[in-house]
Amino acid sequence: MEFRVLGPLEVLAGGEPLRLTGRRQRTLLALLLVNADRAVPLNSLIESVWDENPPSTAKRQVQNSLSALRRLLESDTDASGEAPAILAEGNAYRLRLGGGTLDARLFSTHVGNARSLSAAGETHQAVAELRAGLRLWRGAALAGLTGRLLESAAARLDEQRRAATEECIDLELRLGRHDELVGRLTELVTSNPLRERLVGQLMVALHRSGRQAEALETYHRHRKALAEELGLEPSARLRDLHATILADEGGGTEFAATRPAALRVVPAQLPADVVGFSGRVTQRKELDQLLPGDSDTAVVAAIAGTAGVGKTALAVHWGHRMRQHFPDGQLYVNLRGFDPDGSPVHPAEALLGFLEALDVPPPRVPVGLAARSALYRSLLADRRVLVVLDNARDADQVRPLLPGSRGCLAVVTSRNVLSGLVAAEGARPVLLDVFDLSEAQQMLAERLGGDRLAAEPQAVEEIVARCASLPLALAVVAARAATHPRFPLAALAAELDLDLDVLSGDDPTTDVRGVFSWSYRQLSEPARRLFRLLGLHPGPDVTVSAAASLAELPPARARTLLTELTEASLLTAHLPGRYAFHDLLRAYAVELVHDLDTAKERHDAVHRLLDHYLQGACAADRLLDAHRDPIAIPPAHPGAVVDEHLDHEQAMRWLTDELPAIHGAVELAAGTGFDLHAWKLAWALAYFLERRGQWTVWTATQRTALAAAQRLADPAGQAHAHRSLGRVHVHMDRVPEAVVYLRESMRLFAEAEDLAGEARVHFDLCWICARQGEHAASLEHAQQSFELFERIGHRSGQARALNNIAWGHNYLGDHAQALTAGEQALRLNEQVEDRYGMADTWDTLGHAHHGLGDRAESVACYERAARLYRDLGHRWAEADTLTRLGDAHHAAQEAEAARKVWRRALTALDELGHPDAEAVRTKLEALDGPTKASRATPATS
Repeated sequence: MEFRVLGPLEVLAGGEPLRLTGRRQRTLLALLLVNADRAVPLNSLIESVWDENPPSTAKRQVQNSLSALRRLLESDTDASGEAPAILAEGNAYRLRLGGGTLDARLFSTHVGNARSLSAAGETHQAVAELRAGLRLWRGAALAGLTGRLLESAAARLDEQRRAATEECIDLELRLGRHDELVGRLTELVTSNPLRERLVGQLMVALHRSGRQAEALETYHRHRKALAEELGLEPSARLRDLHATILADEGGGTEFAATRPAALRVVPAQLPADVVGFSGRVTQRKELDQLLPGDSDTAVVAAIAGTAGVGKTALAVHWGHRMRQHFPDGQLYVNLRGFDPDGSPVHPAEALLGFLEALDVPPPRVPVGLAARSALYRSLLADRRVLVVLDNARDADQVRPLLPGSRGCLAVVTSRNVLSGLVAAEGARPVLLDVFDLSEAQQMLAERLGGDRLAAEPQAVEEIVARCASLPLALAVVAARAATHPRFPLAALAAELDLDLDVLSGDDPTTDVRGVFSWSYRQLSEPARRLFRLLGLHPGPDVTVSAAASLAELPPARARTLLTELTEASLLTAHLPGRYAFHDLLRAYAVELVHDLDTAKERHDAVHRLLDHYLQGACAADRLLDAHRDPIAIPPAHPGAVVDEHLDHEQAMRWLTDELPAIHGAVELAAGTGFDLHAWKLAWALAYFLERRGQWTVWTATQRTALAAAQRLADPAGQAHAHRSLGRVHVHMDRVPEAVVYLRESMRLFAEAEDLAGEARVHFDLCWICARQGEHAASLEHAQQSFELFERIGHRSGQARALNNIAWGHNYLGDHAQALTAGEQALRLNEQVEDRYGMADTWDTLGHAHHGLGDRAESVACYERAARLYRDLGHRWAEADTLTRLGDAHHAAQEAEAARKVWRRALTALDELGHPDAEAVRTKLEALDGPTKASRATPATS
């Protein structure tokens, strides 16, 4: 019997098609086939038939269909040999292939043979194997079948086909078959214009065939497609290939499958390894077997088990032990799928962290989840990277974070089994239960010493039993015993027995509260109070100063108590100066603080904590832009510790580290009656989030801020939130919605009699009009902003408004008026010592002089602007000015000078991953063509 999934689903018995009846039967068989010889949970089979809202009879309907399938396979099977069969295994079903064949498995065999032959230098035979495997394909995998699980499995198979095709072409290029490959590659690139490896292969084939111009044109088409679809530039290795072909350095060009090691970023994000890790021998061996080898795609391991059972410990320990197998790095994220506050990390947020770790500059990070996931997988292509996705809530949270490269391994941990990943992505489940007696004893021996355990074997067994063999509970007990080496273990077991006042049962998470209570009661009273109050903290970890604010303590005293909690294993110091709970311990602290502390005590602690973040965030914001109009904030509550920032760099680092906590603090404030803190904290974050390009967090915090300000009936708070929401919608290219927010912001600022706020909104509308080519309207908004700033004597605002007016005149071709307004702006900026404003204005004056034909003055102005931007560390603005400086040189027919500054601009823009690089590259490639100055953005602050 032959089973075929590499195309429309087919089953052949004795060479004749076997008739499958209905969509349900085809769907179930397809899911069993893509998991051939592996058990598929019944829930996954139900989900494959009904993506959502299965009927109450779903289980019976699926079982009936499987029975019919089983009879169909048995009736058409030859009695000789082992027959294919559908077997029930608990609450799951497995298709045993037996003597049957599956085309997907044959394909994998051919690919594996080809790789072995290629490694042995047998290139011709390797090509023959790959071609034989590719001939098995009859179209898209599982064509015509729908449903999330099957579509995901089909996508995985199709990716294997694409990878094998590219490997085959690499080998054929090695054999010198470039001429005959050009046509095939042209067709493949047309169908897959963003597939960089194919593009590089086509360029190589064209160049080796003597078609240099067409090879270069292929590169330009790909670059344009990348820019239009994702706003990205080609990778460094493709740019290197382009440069080689451009220089016509002979036919030895190759498109390397991997970047040179010296150019790679090698992230190492795994948390610290577990001291004294023990047990889990079977599970470690299971993970060892999944190390990247001949698999066609990335391998996924799904570690599942109850809370506190040691899933993270196993993943991190195994990751450290196997680091040498992943030379391109290790990525880690805590997805917080089961945090008590119910706020799991969104996949887009996790991808932002991964892309930053892979050295993608913030301007180059796409906005949408799909685009971020695509870029992430592209960066991991042909690399060997370990990705640990810790504490996942469900399969949907994980899927966008899975790498696609066959050299990568993803290790997912979750309290859920994630059967969807097992069924659709072929994840290998690794199930953790509580320790058996020997494992528990080994763990205690590692931490307390074998001699101490051997002296009291009965006490050890009692401790293990009363901890329900849960690793987390045992760790707490071991910490207590280790800090009191003279205590008999029998006494500790007796204490534990006396304090175990919770329900017993099969679920160890209900038993462990007694262990926690016992350990908690051994703390000093100040440490107990701090432990309880930490349950109010909204972030994934806490600093010394934040903890000190919660407990109204001096930082030095708070640090001592945090050390006491760490030594008792109730906290972990996962980074220097940053402390985190296990989620079970956090939930226990939350219970305690609500049971033992009064509502006023909780209210005052939250007040101090919010003041800590509000004061620190506003101080940091002032260092980011000293000329941003400040908002009034109340003095800090007595006992709140305020972090100080010495300079711009330190402010940026503090905001980066504290962002998850401050984001949580915005939500905490809104949910506990501190609405004023909610909108003002969101305001303090806005400029930082804009610079970092974190549109999702920016939008979420401002929506919370708007709701809080509306509850307060505070027009100023609503106005600021509406303005910020307007700006983030412009960045997301949703201009109509942005205009609605900004118009409402204007109305509210007017109601609050905040003329500076109204003027700032005119800046934003000026920006939008300039982006849309409505230059007369843009100039009008700039003039209105100037008049408002002038009425209130706001000199910095007047200077920035005058600069926008000058830009408006430049756009409209009135360069003399632009020069007059720009010179006024420059004088005002110098008086208020606004260096950013001065840099902007010198750039504007350079444009005005250029328009008036005064080349020498134009060049001088641009050079001053570029120097100022460089001193301020504003690389994009410097590159933007250098672009116009090159335009000025080019207009004066000074080709070499233009080339020099354009190359400087291009280097900066490429390093930033900025889309303006394309325009500069075009200028460099066509110095004798018409010049088109890149658009500049009016001041919007």
